[in-house]
Amino acid sequence: MGIFDKLRGELIDIVEWLDDTRDTMVYRFARYDNEIKYGAKLVVRESQVGAFVNEGRLADVFGPGTYTLETQNLPILSTLRGWKYGFSSPFKAEVYFVNTRTFAGQKWGTKNPIMLRDAEFGPVRLRAFGTYGLRVLDVAAFLRQFVGTDQRFTVADIGDQLRDMVVARFADILGESKIPILDLASNQDELGKFVTGRIQADFSQFGVEVVALVVENISLPPEVEQAMDKRTSMGVIGNLGAYSQYQAANAMEEAAKNPGGLAAGGMGMGMGFAMAQQMGQNLSGGQGVGAPSPPPLPTATAYFIAVGNQQGGPFDMVQLAEKVKAGELGRQTLVWKTGMSQWMAAEKVVELGGLFAQVPPPLPKNG
Repeated sequence: MGIFDKLRGELIDIVEWLDDTRDTMVYRFARYDNEIKYGAKLVVRESQVGAFVNEGRLADVFGPGTYTLETQNLPILSTLRGWKYGFSSPFKAEVYFVNTRTFAGQKWGTKNPIMLRDAEFGPVRLRAFGTYGLRVLDVAAFLRQFVGTDQRFTVADIGDQLRDMVVARFADILGESKIPILDLASNQDELGKFVTGRIQADFSQFGVEVVALVVENISLPPEVEQAMDKRTSMGVIGNLGAYSQYQAANAMEEAAKNPGGLAAGGMGMGMGFAMAQQMGQNLSGGQGVGAPSPPPLPTATAYFIAVGNQQGGPFDMVQLAEKVKAGELGRQTLVWKTGMSQWMAAEKVVELGGLFAQVPPPLPKNG
């Protein structure tokens, strides 16, 4: 720096910082050889704190306002350095402006999936991301822990460390909560508030606090989400047999619009109908949602017959017809089945009337 720059620095008597960025947390005021004139004006604006550091030691802290830098305003610093009057600087010190506003919209997210045990799905992997805000709460602790002698300290310089702390706490809290996977969406707001409260102790040791941590999304791996989508689709479709018939009908309509491909389309539709029929049969056992079940098969009627004072049977209608042809069952033969109160002649049983349609009745007796 030349002599004119040095003189210009000596004549400037206003110490202030106008922030032209959105991410600067601390700015060290640039003066030649860190020389500040006796009687200079210090301007600290809202959301700022002015900190005087002498040889690495915090000497004084000023809140918003305008101050004249004299011995009565710098009692601590005046005991560290002797005052020199005249044109030369009375003391040498560094002035740090600390931005105390809230730095919102900071991103956080899991680099690797969080392994959890869910009661319904078993072991699962989850990813999560969101935003949070931070602000300087303790100027002295923040300067000691992070800033050092940097000319400018930004959110990016601290972001990675704070982000890792947020993710670690979130994973721990999510595992302890035992919230079912399908209920996480309805508890994201509560999780964000709980993590904000739990993490304050970790951040306070660095002189900062977390403000309004938000959980924007908690997601499963893509392959698990695809399986869930298929399961949801099955629930939406409902009766799969009816849906298959609807799809086959649409295919027929499309084939009718294209006569040239009707033959090939007919083969495809035939295969589609066969598949739909097979699926309907598979679902008819009660596995498909809303699939109708066929009625039970009818039970064949069986009769007992009395031949030579001996009970025979039971015989179904086919066997009884054979007995009629063989002459073993006649109109007067006694028969019985379940539900009849007593033995009756076969010709008096309506159900057996058809068996004797081709058999002539007995000859009438001669008078």
